[in-house]
Amino acid sequence: MICAPVYSSYHDLRSQVLVGIDEGLKHESSIHCDELVSLPKSILTDFVGSLGRPKILELNYALLDAVGLTVEEPQ
Repeated sequence: MICAPVYSSYHDLRSQVLVGIDEGLKHESSIHCDELVSLPKSILTDFVGSLGRPKILELNYALLDAVGLTVEEPQ
């Protein structure tokens, strides 16, 4: 699995997404898409929370920014 770590710090970067209690976490945190790691799926055993559709969209844009991709608008 490709994973983005969640930290309690937030630096107002486009590659970070704010998450918190609404997503099932204990406190305000942020997903850091600029620190992607590869982990075996077998070690991901504890369910922590989930993202709703608006946060998934934010995450998609943060991932695009983190890896340097752009999305072109349809013409």
